[in-house]
Amino acid sequence: MLFGTLFALAAGLMWGLVFIGPLLLPDYPAPLQSFGRYLAFGLIALPLAWADRARLRQLARADWIEAAKLGLVGNIVYYLFLASAIGHAGGPLPTMIIGTLPVVIAISSNLRDAQRDGRLPWLKLLPSLALIGAGIACVNQVELDHLRADPHADLGRYALGGLLALGAVACWTWYPIRNADWLRAHPDRSPRAWATAQGVATLPLALAGYAGFWVWTAATGSALSMPLGPRPWVFVGLMFAIGLFASWLGTLCWNEASQRLPTTLVGQLIVFETLSALAYALLLRGAWPPLLTGVGVVLLIAGVSWALRIRPEPMPEAANAPH
Repeated sequence: MLFGTLFALAAGLMWGLVFIGPLLLPDYPAPLQSFGRYLAFGLIALPLAWADRARLRQLARADWIEAAKLGLVGNIVYYLFLASAIGHAGGPLPTMIIGTLPVVIAISSNLRDAQRDGRLPWLKLLPSLALIGAGIACVNQVELDHLRADPHADLGRYALGGLLALGAVACWTWYPIRNADWLRAHPDRSPRAWATAQGVATLPLALAGYAGFWVWTAATGSALSMPLGPRPWVFVGLMFAIGLFASWLGTLCWNEASQRLPTTLVGQLIVFETLSALAYALLLRGAWPPLLTGVGVVLLIAGVSWALRIRPEPMPEAANAPH
Protein backbone atom coordinates (compact mmCIF):
# COMPACT_ATOMS: atom_id res chain seq x y z
CA MET A 1 0.00 0.00 0.00
CA LEU A 2 2.78 2.45 0.95
CA PHE A 3 4.92 1.77 -2.12
CA GLY A 4 1.87 1.85 -4.40
CA THR A 5 0.91 5.26 -2.98
CA LEU A 6 4.47 6.60 -3.38
CA PHE A 7 4.57 5.44 -7.01
CA ALA A 8 1.21 7.16 -7.64
CA LEU A 9 2.55 10.35 -6.02
CA ALA A 10 5.64 10.27 -8.28
CA ALA A 11 3.44 9.77 -11.34
CA GLY A 12 1.26 12.73 -10.32
CA LEU A 13 4.26 15.02 -9.85
CA MET A 14 5.50 14.20 -13.34
CA TRP A 15 2.10 14.23 -15.03
CA GLY A 16 1.46 17.70 -13.66
CA LEU A 17 4.17 18.91 -16.05
CA VAL A 18 1.90 18.32 -19.06
CA PHE A 19 -0.39 21.16 -17.94
CA ILE A 20 2.33 23.78 -18.24
CA GLY A 21 3.43 22.78 -21.75
CA PRO A 22 0.53 24.61 -23.46
CA LEU A 23 1.07 27.62 -21.16
CA LEU A 24 4.73 27.82 -22.20
CA LEU A 25 3.89 27.32 -25.90
CA PRO A 26 0.77 29.43 -26.52
CA ASP A 27 1.86 30.03 -30.14
CA TYR A 28 1.77 26.28 -30.91
CA PRO A 29 -1.57 24.65 -31.82
CA ALA A 30 -2.77 21.74 -29.73
CA PRO A 31 -2.34 19.05 -32.45
CA LEU A 32 1.32 19.99 -32.93
CA GLN A 33 1.92 19.78 -29.18
CA SER A 34 0.11 16.45 -28.85
CA PHE A 35 1.78 14.76 -31.81
CA GLY A 36 5.14 16.34 -30.90
CA ARG A 37 4.99 15.11 -27.33
CA TYR A 38 4.22 11.53 -28.30
CA LEU A 39 6.65 11.51 -31.18
CA ALA A 40 9.28 12.40 -28.57
CA PHE A 41 7.90 9.72 -26.23
CA GLY A 42 8.14 7.10 -28.97
CA LEU A 43 11.72 8.06 -29.87
CA ILE A 44 12.71 7.90 -26.18
CA ALA A 45 11.08 4.47 -25.96
CA LEU A 46 13.15 2.98 -28.83
CA PRO A 47 16.48 2.60 -26.98
CA LEU A 48 14.57 1.56 -23.86
CA ALA A 49 12.80 -1.09 -25.97
CA TRP A 50 16.15 -2.40 -27.21
CA ALA A 51 17.38 -2.69 -23.61
CA ASP A 52 14.13 -4.47 -22.66
CA ARG A 53 13.81 -6.52 -25.87
CA ALA A 54 13.71 -9.87 -24.02
CA ARG A 55 10.62 -8.82 -22.04
CA LEU A 56 8.96 -7.20 -25.07
CA ARG A 57 9.29 -10.44 -27.04
CA GLN A 58 6.92 -12.00 -24.50
CA LEU A 59 4.10 -9.73 -25.68
CA ALA A 60 1.62 -11.30 -28.10
CA ARG A 61 0.00 -9.54 -31.05
CA ALA A 62 -3.10 -8.88 -28.94
CA ASP A 63 -0.91 -7.18 -26.31
CA TRP A 64 0.59 -4.84 -28.91
CA ILE A 65 -2.89 -3.98 -30.20
CA GLU A 66 -3.95 -3.16 -26.63
CA ALA A 67 -0.83 -1.02 -26.16
CA ALA A 68 -1.70 0.88 -29.35
CA LYS A 69 -5.28 1.46 -28.17
CA LEU A 70 -4.06 2.72 -24.81
CA GLY A 71 -1.50 4.94 -26.53
CA LEU A 72 -4.05 6.42 -28.91
CA VAL A 73 -6.81 7.17 -26.38
CA GLY A 74 -4.83 7.71 -23.19
CA ASN A 75 -1.95 9.59 -24.81
CA ILE A 76 -2.63 11.29 -28.14
CA VAL A 77 -6.39 11.96 -27.99
CA TYR A 78 -6.28 12.81 -24.27
CA TYR A 79 -3.50 15.36 -24.70
CA LEU A 80 -5.13 16.78 -27.82
CA PHE A 81 -8.24 17.51 -25.74
CA LEU A 82 -6.22 18.79 -22.78
CA ALA A 83 -3.89 21.09 -24.75
CA SER A 84 -6.89 22.48 -26.64
CA ALA A 85 -8.75 23.06 -23.37
CA ILE A 86 -5.81 24.92 -21.82
CA GLY A 87 -5.37 26.96 -24.99
CA HIS A 88 -9.01 28.09 -24.75
CA ALA A 89 -9.50 28.42 -20.99
CA GLY A 90 -6.03 28.83 -19.49
CA GLY A 91 -4.50 26.46 -16.94
CA PRO A 92 -6.58 26.34 -13.74
CA LEU A 93 -10.08 25.63 -15.15
CA PRO A 94 -9.08 22.53 -17.18
CA THR A 95 -6.89 21.44 -14.27
CA MET A 96 -9.89 21.44 -11.95
CA ILE A 97 -12.12 19.66 -14.46
CA ILE A 98 -9.43 17.01 -14.84
CA GLY A 99 -9.41 17.01 -11.05
CA THR A 100 -12.81 15.30 -11.08
CA LEU A 101 -11.06 12.16 -12.36
CA PRO A 102 -10.57 10.65 -8.88
CA VAL A 103 -14.32 10.78 -8.33
CA VAL A 104 -15.24 9.59 -11.83
CA ILE A 105 -12.75 6.71 -11.85
CA ALA A 106 -13.58 5.64 -8.30
CA ILE A 107 -17.29 5.39 -9.13
CA SER A 108 -16.66 3.70 -12.51
CA SER A 109 -14.25 1.10 -11.15
CA ASN A 110 -16.37 0.42 -8.07
CA LEU A 111 -19.28 -0.38 -10.39
CA ARG A 112 -17.19 -2.31 -12.90
CA ASP A 113 -14.40 -4.12 -11.01
CA ALA A 114 -16.00 -5.16 -7.74
CA GLN A 115 -15.71 -8.88 -8.52
CA ARG A 116 -11.97 -8.60 -9.16
CA ASP A 117 -10.84 -6.00 -6.63
CA GLY A 118 -13.57 -6.21 -4.03
CA ARG A 119 -16.07 -3.46 -3.48
CA LEU A 120 -15.34 -0.37 -1.45
CA PRO A 121 -18.58 0.13 0.52
CA TRP A 122 -20.35 3.21 -0.80
CA LEU A 123 -21.15 4.53 2.67
CA LYS A 124 -17.47 4.37 3.63
CA LEU A 125 -16.38 5.81 0.28
CA LEU A 126 -18.89 8.67 0.37
CA PRO A 127 -16.98 10.93 2.82
CA SER A 128 -13.82 10.60 0.72
CA LEU A 129 -15.65 11.45 -2.49
CA ALA A 130 -17.42 14.35 -0.77
CA LEU A 131 -14.12 15.80 0.50
CA ILE A 132 -12.51 15.53 -2.94
CA GLY A 133 -15.57 17.04 -4.61
CA ALA A 134 -15.67 19.91 -2.10
CA GLY A 135 -11.98 20.59 -2.62
CA ILE A 136 -12.39 20.76 -6.38
CA ALA A 137 -15.44 23.02 -5.95
CA CYS A 138 -13.45 25.44 -3.75
CA VAL A 139 -10.64 25.81 -6.27
CA ASN A 140 -13.13 26.05 -9.12
CA GLN A 141 -14.95 28.91 -7.34
CA VAL A 142 -11.70 30.90 -7.13
CA GLU A 143 -11.11 30.48 -10.86
CA LEU A 144 -14.70 31.45 -11.71
CA ASP A 145 -14.35 34.62 -9.62
CA HIS A 146 -11.06 35.34 -11.40
CA LEU A 147 -12.84 34.92 -14.72
CA ARG A 148 -15.75 37.22 -13.78
CA ALA A 149 -13.30 39.94 -12.70
CA ASP A 150 -11.61 39.98 -16.12
CA PRO A 151 -13.44 42.47 -18.41
CA HIS A 152 -11.76 40.94 -21.48
CA ALA A 153 -12.70 37.35 -20.67
CA ASP A 154 -14.38 35.44 -23.50
CA LEU A 155 -16.98 33.29 -21.76
CA GLY A 156 -17.72 31.31 -24.91
CA ARG A 157 -14.04 30.47 -25.32
CA TYR A 158 -13.80 29.41 -21.67
CA ALA A 159 -16.94 27.29 -22.01
CA LEU A 160 -15.46 25.54 -25.05
CA GLY A 161 -12.29 24.94 -23.03
CA GLY A 162 -14.41 23.33 -20.34
CA LEU A 163 -16.12 21.03 -22.85
CA LEU A 164 -12.76 20.01 -24.30
CA ALA A 165 -11.55 19.22 -20.78
CA LEU A 166 -14.57 16.93 -20.34
CA GLY A 167 -13.39 15.05 -23.43
CA ALA A 168 -10.02 14.61 -21.72
CA VAL A 169 -11.81 13.28 -18.62
CA ALA A 170 -13.63 10.69 -20.75
CA CYS A 171 -10.34 9.52 -22.28
CA TRP A 172 -8.62 9.24 -18.94
CA THR A 173 -11.50 7.46 -17.27
CA TRP A 174 -11.18 4.75 -19.92
CA TYR A 175 -7.37 4.58 -19.93
CA PRO A 176 -6.48 3.68 -16.30
CA ILE A 177 -9.27 1.13 -16.06
CA ARG A 178 -8.21 -0.66 -19.27
CA ASN A 179 -4.52 -0.32 -18.36
CA ALA A 180 -5.18 -1.84 -14.93
CA ASP A 181 -7.12 -4.68 -16.58
CA TRP A 182 -4.03 -5.68 -18.57
CA LEU A 183 -1.60 -5.26 -15.66
CA ARG A 184 -3.75 -7.23 -13.23
CA ALA A 185 -4.24 -9.97 -15.86
CA HIS A 186 -0.44 -10.16 -16.36
CA PRO A 187 1.08 -9.89 -12.86
CA ASP A 188 4.24 -11.62 -14.08
CA ARG A 189 4.97 -8.92 -16.67
CA SER A 190 7.19 -5.90 -16.08
CA PRO A 191 5.38 -2.56 -15.63
CA ARG A 192 8.51 -0.91 -17.06
CA ALA A 193 8.34 -3.00 -20.22
CA TRP A 194 4.60 -2.28 -20.55
CA ALA A 195 5.27 1.48 -20.32
CA THR A 196 7.94 1.11 -23.01
CA ALA A 197 5.62 -0.97 -25.19
CA GLN A 198 3.01 1.80 -25.07
CA GLY A 199 5.67 4.28 -26.18
CA VAL A 200 6.73 2.09 -29.09
CA ALA A 201 3.10 1.47 -30.12
CA THR A 202 2.36 5.20 -29.93
CA LEU A 203 5.32 6.19 -32.15
CA PRO A 204 3.81 5.29 -35.56
CA LEU A 205 0.48 6.87 -34.56
CA ALA A 206 2.20 10.11 -33.51
CA LEU A 207 4.39 10.11 -36.62
CA ALA A 208 1.35 9.69 -38.87
CA GLY A 209 -0.51 12.44 -36.99
CA TYR A 210 2.46 14.83 -37.19
CA ALA A 211 2.86 14.22 -40.93
CA GLY A 212 -0.88 14.63 -41.48
CA PHE A 213 -0.93 17.93 -39.58
CA TRP A 214 2.06 19.15 -41.62
CA VAL A 215 0.22 18.35 -44.85
CA TRP A 216 -2.93 20.05 -43.55
CA THR A 217 -1.05 23.28 -42.67
CA ALA A 218 0.51 23.33 -46.15
CA ALA A 219 -2.83 22.69 -47.85
CA THR A 220 -4.62 25.44 -45.90
CA GLY A 221 -1.84 28.01 -46.33
CA SER A 222 -1.24 28.28 -42.57
CA ALA A 223 1.34 30.82 -41.43
CA LEU A 224 2.73 28.29 -38.94
CA SER A 225 6.34 27.49 -39.80
CA MET A 226 6.57 23.72 -40.03
CA PRO A 227 7.93 21.28 -39.04
CA LEU A 228 9.06 22.74 -35.67
CA GLY A 229 7.17 26.02 -35.37
CA PRO A 230 8.43 29.51 -34.52
CA ARG A 231 10.61 28.46 -31.54
CA PRO A 232 12.10 25.12 -32.60
CA TRP A 233 14.65 24.63 -29.81
CA VAL A 234 12.17 25.47 -27.06
CA PHE A 235 9.55 23.23 -28.66
CA VAL A 236 11.88 20.25 -29.14
CA GLY A 237 13.41 20.57 -25.66
CA LEU A 238 10.04 20.82 -23.94
CA MET A 239 8.55 17.93 -25.94
CA PHE A 240 11.45 15.63 -25.05
CA ALA A 241 11.39 16.70 -21.39
CA ILE A 242 7.64 16.01 -21.15
CA GLY A 243 8.06 12.82 -23.20
CA LEU A 244 10.70 11.47 -20.83
CA PHE A 245 9.35 12.54 -17.44
CA ALA A 246 5.58 12.70 -17.95
CA SER A 247 5.07 10.04 -20.62
CA TRP A 248 7.58 7.26 -19.96
CA LEU A 249 8.65 7.70 -16.34
CA GLY A 250 5.18 8.83 -15.24
CA THR A 251 3.57 5.83 -16.96
CA LEU A 252 6.14 3.51 -15.37
CA CYS A 253 5.35 4.81 -11.89
CA TRP A 254 1.61 4.60 -12.57
CA ASN A 255 1.95 0.98 -13.76
CA GLU A 256 3.83 0.11 -10.57
CA ALA A 257 1.01 1.67 -8.52
CA SER A 258 -1.67 -0.10 -10.58
CA GLN A 259 -0.15 -3.51 -9.85
CA ARG A 260 -0.11 -2.83 -6.10
CA LEU A 261 -3.43 -1.09 -5.44
CA PRO A 262 -7.12 -1.69 -6.27
CA THR A 263 -8.26 0.31 -9.30
CA THR A 264 -10.75 2.28 -7.18
CA LEU A 265 -7.98 3.59 -4.92
CA VAL A 266 -5.53 4.18 -7.77
CA GLY A 267 -8.19 6.27 -9.49
CA GLN A 268 -8.44 8.55 -6.47
CA LEU A 269 -4.67 8.98 -6.34
CA ILE A 270 -4.81 10.83 -9.68
CA VAL A 271 -5.56 13.77 -7.37
CA PHE A 272 -1.76 14.09 -7.05
CA GLU A 273 -1.67 15.12 -10.71
CA THR A 274 -4.26 17.83 -10.08
CA LEU A 275 -2.37 19.20 -7.08
CA SER A 276 0.93 19.21 -8.98
CA ALA A 277 -0.59 20.89 -12.04
CA LEU A 278 -2.23 23.55 -9.87
CA ALA A 279 1.05 24.22 -8.06
CA TYR A 280 2.97 24.53 -11.34
CA ALA A 281 0.32 26.87 -12.81
CA LEU A 282 0.44 29.13 -9.74
CA LEU A 283 4.25 29.18 -9.91
CA LEU A 284 4.02 30.35 -13.52
CA ARG A 285 1.56 33.04 -12.44
CA GLY A 286 3.99 34.09 -9.72
CA ALA A 287 1.17 34.28 -7.21
CA TRP A 288 0.39 32.66 -3.86
CA PRO A 289 -2.86 30.67 -3.92
CA PRO A 290 -5.90 32.44 -2.43
CA LEU A 291 -7.21 31.16 0.90
CA LEU A 292 -10.09 29.28 -0.73
CA THR A 293 -7.65 27.53 -3.07
CA GLY A 294 -5.59 26.47 -0.04
CA VAL A 295 -8.74 25.15 1.63
CA GLY A 296 -9.53 23.19 -1.53
CA VAL A 297 -6.08 21.62 -1.59
CA VAL A 298 -6.41 20.56 2.07
CA LEU A 299 -9.81 19.00 1.32
CA LEU A 300 -8.39 17.11 -1.67
CA ILE A 301 -5.54 15.68 0.42
CA ALA A 302 -7.94 14.80 3.24
CA GLY A 303 -10.21 12.96 0.81
CA VAL A 304 -7.35 10.87 -0.55
CA SER A 305 -6.08 10.11 2.96
CA TRP A 306 -9.57 8.97 3.97
CA ALA A 307 -9.82 6.71 0.91
CA LEU A 308 -6.52 5.00 1.71
CA ARG A 309 -7.91 3.88 5.07
CA ILE A 310 -10.73 1.92 3.40
CA ARG A 311 -10.18 -1.75 2.57
CA PRO A 312 -12.11 -3.47 -0.24
CA GLU A 313 -14.64 -6.07 0.83
CA PRO A 314 -14.89 -9.23 -1.33
CA MET A 315 -18.14 -9.74 -3.17
CA PRO A 316 -20.23 -12.73 -1.99
CA GLU A 317 -19.71 -14.56 -5.30
CA ALA A 318 -15.96 -13.99 -5.12
CA ALA A 319 -15.76 -15.02 -1.47
CA ASN A 320 -17.61 -18.30 -2.12
CA ALA A 321 -15.90 -19.17 -5.40
CA PRO A 322 -13.88 -22.44 -5.41
CA HIS A 323 -10.10 -22.02 -5.14
